[in-house]
Amino acid sequence: MKGSVFAKESRIYEPVESVFAWHERPGAIERLSPPWDRIQLLSQSNGIAPGSEVRLKITPLRGLPMNWTARHTVYEKNRLFQDVQEKGPFARWVHTHSFTPDGGDACVMEDRIEYALPFHGLSGAVFGNTVRDRLHKIFTYRHHTIASDLAAHRKYGLLPMNILISGARGLIASTLIPFFTTGGHRVVRLVRTPPAPISDDIYFNPSRGVIDAEKLDNIDAVVHLAGENIGNSPWTGAKKKRILESRTRSTALLAETLAKMKNPPKLFACASAIGYYGNRGEEVLGENTGPGDDFISTVCKQWEASAAPAISAGIRTVFLRIGVVLTPAGGALQKLLPLFSAGLGGPIGTGNQYMSWIGIDDVADAVLHIAATPSIEGPVNLVSPEPAANRHFAKTLGRVLSRPALVKVPETVVKMVFGQMGRETVLSSTRVIPEKLAASGYEFRHPELTSALSHLLGKTK
Repeated sequence: MKGSVFAKESRIYEPVESVFAWHERPGAIERLSPPWDRIQLLSQSNGIAPGSEVRLKITPLRGLPMNWTARHTVYEKNRLFQDVQEKGPFARWVHTHSFTPDGGDACVMEDRIEYALPFHGLSGAVFGNTVRDRLHKIFTYRHHTIASDLAAHRKYGLLPMNILISGARGLIASTLIPFFTTGGHRVVRLVRTPPAPISDDIYFNPSRGVIDAEKLDNIDAVVHLAGENIGNSPWTGAKKKRILESRTRSTALLAETLAKMKNPPKLFACASAIGYYGNRGEEVLGENTGPGDDFISTVCKQWEASAAPAISAGIRTVFLRIGVVLTPAGGALQKLLPLFSAGLGGPIGTGNQYMSWIGIDDVADAVLHIAATPSIEGPVNLVSPEPAANRHFAKTLGRVLSRPALVKVPETVVKMVFGQMGRETVLSSTRVIPEKLAASGYEFRHPELTSALSHLLGKTK
């Protein structure tokens, strides 16, 4: 069958053995999946060994879901592996991943795809350029991600850790878990459903004060991310109670349990939020700035206070005051994309309110940096060094998407539709800077908004 060939080659500044091993570890598929497509790993057997199978469900941003099944056919350690589509949108798909040493500390990585579209003569003429452009976007993203992940893990050189993560199904954990596992670390999930006997997952039920403490013995670090989603429904009295108690009860249960351990983890990193500071206009906010007085500020204060038993026990405790996390896989950016892609986006309210953002990959890198830097404790602002006024964010997103961004959303509409949630989120101004990260030598992957959005949306050249 006559078809086409796509190839993407990059020089990676890591030994070939390190790059190949990265691909063999759990989480590689998740890290390689572009965030602008919702990709669900349905099943995977035996890594990339010959005969192993991968089943995916892919839901493009503007498209219908489709299933994809691939089988690995060729494997030569530290040289190449190959997978072939068994079920999917292509008439033929053979993907060869090859790795060639290029000096002792670098290698050339190539993705070569031989493919054919269904009804090749007609579909090739109609969709050929679109498919090639799409492959270029995907593999440019993949190569940048692999190179950056490997560089981050090499920089810190941490020995393999056992890391406990709560909120494992959440937006941040879905990036953090594969980032750690492809880096050679073991991740254990804290779950609210009793796990199977053979599972490494650890059961906890904060509302009943229950946690399977016996399984915590060998944990090196805890990253606590669990909490009720604040943006998926109106802030009724019942909703606000769930937002608060889901955070304070789970944090207190963990902190008290860790404090009683004979050999507790060296790090307890507990999520918080820049909502701690409240609506502060143009005031520049660092970690030493006091709290605001709105609902979210109160939640964050009580959330952080719930970790007191861990601090009293001498466990290094860090509060991750996380900003607006940018990824098309969820959160604010996912909600904005349909409007901006249609040319209907623009500033919200006055557009003068500051939005302190951070790219999802920098969240992962920052957590790794914190784990590797024993001097960091207390509150840490996880935000980029360049907070953006809302009108600047809208203009930049429109430019990255090559769309106008002139449709303003009046403040009165936001208040009418979203009530208190709208006032304390999209209309609130928090101009936060990452003082502790900067002082400790952290280097952002994407400190600037255009760079971050271009990478996340597949617009990097």
